[in-house]
Amino acid sequence: MQELANTQPAPHNYEEQHLMSKMTVAGVQIDTRHFIGGQRVASTETFPDHSPVDGSLLGHISSGGDAEVDAAVTAARAAFPAWSATPPAQRAAILHRIADLVEERLEDLAIVETMDNGALLRSHRRGVMPRVAHNFRFFADYLINDLHHEPFETRGHTNVVSWDPSGVCALITPWNAPLMLATWKIAPALASGDTVILKPAEWTPLTASLLCDIVAEAGLPDGVFNVVQGYGENAGAALVAHPGISRISFTGSVPTAVLVAKAAAANLTPCSFELGGKSPTIIFDDADIDLAVELAAEQYDNAGQVCLAGTRLLVQEGVAEEFLQKFEARVSRIKQGDPRDEATDMGPNIHPEHVARVDGFVQRARAAGGTIVFGGHRVSDDNLFYEPTLIMPATAGDEIVCEEVFGPVLTMQTFATDGDAIAMANGTRFGLAACIAVGDRNRAERITSQLVAGTIWVNCFFVRDLRAPFGGSRKSGVGREGGTWSFDFYSDVKNTVFSPNGWKEGA
Repeated sequence: MQELANTQPAPHNYEEQHLMSKMTVAGVQIDTRHFIGGQRVASTETFPDHSPVDGSLLGHISSGGDAEVDAAVTAARAAFPAWSATPPAQRAAILHRIADLVEERLEDLAIVETMDNGALLRSHRRGVMPRVAHNFRFFADYLINDLHHEPFETRGHTNVVSWDPSGVCALITPWNAPLMLATWKIAPALASGDTVILKPAEWTPLTASLLCDIVAEAGLPDGVFNVVQGYGENAGAALVAHPGISRISFTGSVPTAVLVAKAAAANLTPCSFELGGKSPTIIFDDADIDLAVELAAEQYDNAGQVCLAGTRLLVQEGVAEEFLQKFEARVSRIKQGDPRDEATDMGPNIHPEHVARVDGFVQRARAAGGTIVFGGHRVSDDNLFYEPTLIMPATAGDEIVCEEVFGPVLTMQTFATDGDAIAMANGTRFGLAACIAVGDRNRAERITSQLVAGTIWVNCFFVRDLRAPFGGSRKSGVGREGGTWSFDFYSDVKNTVFSPNGWKEGA
């Protein structure tokens, strides 16, 4: 995507810089500077942050590059020996304190993130920000209670598996659920004994800054958690290429992941990638159609800006007419509007560039012969709302079927047999998730065993447990997050073999 222009002049003196370092959003004061080594650090360059809710300029954010990244790596490496040697119970206690403070500031975090990314305030209050706190609690508790491998014997020798801290972790996170997805990485990295440098998305940097205040108040030692703000080609590129980084975790697009992997290869830095998808929602002829309709409607959640969304509706021919009639009626009840309103079901898309990208997919699908069943337009040129859209593609190979739109745009295709459904579901380069509606358990088990996906929901959607592995197959990602899988990535997993021989008597 084309980057935002830097329109803010550099401050000329300390007093001006200090005044410019603060902004207020919905009554919440936010520091616009980086957070490095426990200190706020300003940059001479800034970038503007606009709200998708009303287009207002929220403020100007310090924009980092090589110098800020190098300073953050230096601080994180300096903090690593002490933090990695901190007893697990003490690390866990600090993570629980962070979770407590997240809960205390839940309303601030919720309203700021709504203004910054346009997602529903009610969702931030009831689901997203409580999940942020849960991320810290879960990995703190997992470290103490569950991170264990039973010793095993090899010809009388005892093998003991352990997880050692790996070093400095570079975490690059997206804009669609900024704080939740960031803390999904931050919490296990900190629990593992690593130090962290977070590069938040430039379109949604604000709750990351609030998190800096929270971790400082919680007593996390200086340098253990750092935030460098800025554009991908500046701050992000410097971060992933830095030889002082031990792990890189990135959530975003396939093309950007390729660039990250190339930069990381020079230092052999291990990477974890979550790269989105083009997931199917499959509706079989024995399904509860009313349930299937609700599952399909959920794919419009967050204005379609959800990597897990099952945007390809695959419906068995015998129930396609009934499903479509009920689905269109259900979608017509979705209320678009101000995401701060409790009655709103769908807010705006994130940015003018992004809504133009979404519309480009739709118009190209129309030009290719696709049928726009409903929607298909921006609500107005004056805002970032896009109509919930359903397209009947002209062919199975159309762009709209194969590429991730990341907006409120679904396609619908029909199939005759179970084999057809499986082939269509697996017919893209992605493999992140799948959702199926089906009435027979044996049929469900047979179908799911043949689907290429990291997560499959059967007669449900978006049920997530942090003990479960999360990640994608094919171009949807590399690696898994959750439970032990997170600790496996953020740690150096070590096996120690104890011989029965050579011990001094009584030792």
